[in-house]
Amino acid sequence: MVIMLIELANFFMGGKKLDYKALALEFIQYMHLLRHARPQKELNESMQGEAFVIQYLSHNDGSILPSEISNIMGISTARIAATLNSLERKGLVTRRIDTNDRRRILVDITLEGKALAEEQHEFMLNNLIKLLSLLDDNDAKEYVRITGKLAELASQHKVD
Repeated sequence: MVIMLIELANFFMGGKKLDYKALALEFIQYMHLLRHARPQKELNESMQGEAFVIQYLSHNDGSILPSEISNIMGISTARIAATLNSLERKGLVTRRIDTNDRRRILVDITLEGKALAEEQHEFMLNNLIKLLSLLDDNDAKEYVRITGKLAELASQHKVD
Protein backbone atom coordinates (compact mmCIF):
# COMPACT_ATOMS: atom_id res chain seq x y z
CA MET A 1 0.00 0.00 0.00
CA VAL A 2 2.74 2.48 0.98
CA ILE A 3 4.80 1.52 -2.08
CA MET A 4 1.75 2.05 -4.27
CA LEU A 5 1.25 5.55 -2.80
CA ILE A 6 4.92 6.39 -3.41
CA GLU A 7 4.69 5.19 -7.01
CA LEU A 8 1.52 7.22 -7.53
CA ALA A 9 3.21 10.31 -6.11
CA ASN A 10 6.20 9.74 -8.42
CA PHE A 11 3.87 9.44 -11.43
CA PHE A 12 2.20 12.78 -10.67
CA MET A 13 5.57 14.44 -10.10
CA GLY A 14 6.63 13.59 -13.65
CA GLY A 15 8.75 10.62 -12.62
CA LYS A 16 10.84 12.67 -10.17
CA LYS A 17 11.36 10.80 -6.94
CA LEU A 18 10.34 12.67 -3.83
CA ASP A 19 13.19 13.01 -1.35
CA TYR A 20 11.38 11.54 1.67
CA LYS A 21 14.44 11.92 3.88
CA ALA A 22 14.64 15.68 3.26
CA LEU A 23 10.89 15.95 3.69
CA ALA A 24 11.05 14.01 6.97
CA LEU A 25 13.85 16.25 8.28
CA GLU A 26 11.83 19.36 7.39
CA PHE A 27 8.78 17.84 9.10
CA ILE A 28 10.80 17.14 12.26
CA GLN A 29 11.94 20.77 12.37
CA TYR A 30 8.36 22.03 12.05
CA MET A 31 7.07 19.57 14.64
CA HIS A 32 9.78 20.71 17.07
CA LEU A 33 8.70 24.34 16.60
CA LEU A 34 5.03 23.40 16.88
CA ARG A 35 5.60 21.31 20.00
CA HIS A 36 6.88 24.38 21.83
CA ALA A 37 4.03 26.66 20.72
CA ARG A 38 1.73 27.30 23.67
CA PRO A 39 -1.56 25.85 22.31
CA GLN A 40 0.17 22.71 20.99
CA LYS A 41 2.20 22.28 24.18
CA GLU A 42 -0.96 22.47 26.29
CA LEU A 43 -2.68 19.97 23.97
CA ASN A 44 0.24 17.54 24.28
CA GLU A 45 0.26 17.82 28.07
CA SER A 46 -3.49 17.24 28.25
CA MET A 47 -3.13 13.94 26.40
CA GLN A 48 -0.65 12.35 28.82
CA GLY A 49 -0.58 10.93 32.33
CA GLU A 50 -3.46 11.59 34.69
CA ALA A 51 -5.28 13.79 32.17
CA PHE A 52 -5.26 10.98 29.60
CA VAL A 53 -6.53 8.43 32.14
CA ILE A 54 -9.37 10.74 33.21
CA GLN A 55 -10.35 11.34 29.56
CA TYR A 56 -10.18 7.64 28.75
CA LEU A 57 -12.35 6.68 31.71
CA SER A 58 -14.89 9.41 30.98
CA HIS A 59 -15.35 8.25 27.39
CA ASN A 60 -15.86 4.59 28.30
CA ASP A 61 -19.05 3.42 29.91
CA GLY A 62 -18.57 1.05 32.80
CA SER A 63 -15.55 -0.15 34.67
CA ILE A 64 -12.10 -0.47 33.15
CA LEU A 65 -9.23 -2.80 34.01
CA PRO A 66 -5.92 -1.10 34.80
CA SER A 67 -4.23 -3.38 32.26
CA GLU A 68 -6.51 -1.98 29.54
CA ILE A 69 -5.36 1.56 30.37
CA SER A 70 -1.75 0.35 30.41
CA ASN A 71 -2.12 -1.21 26.96
CA ILE A 72 -3.80 1.87 25.46
CA MET A 73 -1.13 4.21 26.84
CA GLY A 74 1.75 1.84 26.15
CA ILE A 75 3.17 2.16 29.65
CA SER A 76 3.78 -0.31 32.45
CA THR A 77 1.09 -1.50 34.84
CA ALA A 78 3.27 -0.21 37.70
CA ARG A 79 3.12 3.31 36.23
CA ILE A 80 -0.66 3.00 35.82
CA ALA A 81 -0.96 1.84 39.44
CA ALA A 82 0.92 4.96 40.57
CA THR A 83 -1.30 7.17 38.39
CA LEU A 84 -4.46 5.50 39.71
CA ASN A 85 -3.21 5.90 43.32
CA SER A 86 -2.83 9.62 42.72
CA LEU A 87 -6.23 9.95 41.02
CA GLU A 88 -7.86 7.95 43.81
CA ARG A 89 -6.31 10.20 46.49
CA LYS A 90 -7.77 13.20 44.63
CA GLY A 91 -11.23 11.58 44.58
CA LEU A 92 -11.32 11.35 40.78
CA VAL A 93 -11.47 7.55 40.46
CA THR A 94 -12.41 4.56 42.59
CA ARG A 95 -11.06 1.03 42.47
CA ARG A 96 -12.90 -2.09 43.54
CA ILE A 97 -12.52 -5.85 43.35
CA ASP A 98 -14.49 -7.50 40.55
CA THR A 99 -17.24 -9.57 42.20
CA ASN A 100 -17.07 -12.10 39.33
CA ASP A 101 -13.31 -12.53 39.52
CA ARG A 102 -11.69 -11.44 42.76
CA ARG A 103 -8.26 -11.36 41.09
CA ARG A 104 -9.30 -8.38 38.98
CA ILE A 105 -9.47 -4.73 40.02
CA LEU A 106 -11.99 -2.48 38.28
CA VAL A 107 -11.54 1.28 37.91
CA ASP A 108 -14.44 3.73 37.76
CA ILE A 109 -14.49 7.49 37.34
CA THR A 110 -16.24 9.52 40.06
CA LEU A 111 -18.60 12.45 39.52
CA GLU A 112 -15.69 14.78 40.38
CA GLY A 113 -13.57 12.95 37.80
CA LYS A 114 -16.30 13.33 35.17
CA ALA A 115 -16.54 17.07 35.91
CA LEU A 116 -12.76 17.43 35.56
CA ALA A 117 -12.82 15.42 32.31
CA GLU A 118 -15.41 17.83 30.90
CA GLU A 119 -13.26 20.83 31.90
CA GLN A 120 -10.19 19.23 30.33
CA HIS A 121 -12.11 18.42 27.16
CA GLU A 122 -13.27 22.04 26.81
CA PHE A 123 -9.73 23.25 27.47
CA MET A 124 -8.31 20.93 24.78
CA LEU A 125 -11.04 21.91 22.33
CA ASN A 126 -10.45 25.64 22.88
CA ASN A 127 -6.69 25.23 22.42
CA LEU A 128 -7.21 23.27 19.23
CA ILE A 129 -9.61 25.94 17.95
CA LYS A 130 -6.93 28.58 18.65
CA LEU A 131 -4.33 26.53 16.82
CA LEU A 132 -6.51 25.80 13.77
CA SER A 133 -7.75 29.39 13.56
CA LEU A 134 -4.16 30.50 12.88
CA LEU A 135 -4.65 28.91 9.45
CA ASP A 136 -7.05 30.06 6.76
CA ASP A 137 -10.23 27.98 6.37
CA ASN A 138 -8.91 25.84 3.52
CA ASP A 139 -5.56 25.11 5.21
CA ALA A 140 -7.32 24.21 8.48
CA LYS A 141 -9.58 21.72 6.66
CA GLU A 142 -6.62 20.26 4.75
CA TYR A 143 -4.52 19.94 7.92
CA VAL A 144 -7.29 17.98 9.63
CA ARG A 145 -7.91 15.87 6.51
CA ILE A 146 -4.24 14.99 6.02
CA THR A 147 -3.69 14.33 9.73
CA GLY A 148 -6.70 12.00 9.71
CA LYS A 149 -5.46 10.22 6.61
CA LEU A 150 -1.99 9.78 8.09
CA ALA A 151 -3.43 8.51 11.39
CA GLU A 152 -5.59 6.00 9.51
CA LEU A 153 -2.70 4.77 7.36
CA ALA A 154 -0.32 4.57 10.32
CA SER A 155 -2.83 2.53 12.33
CA GLN A 156 -3.14 0.05 9.48
CA HIS A 157 0.61 -0.32 8.89
CA LYS A 158 3.31 -0.59 11.49
CA VAL A 159 5.91 2.07 10.83
CA ASP A 160 9.33 0.97 12.11
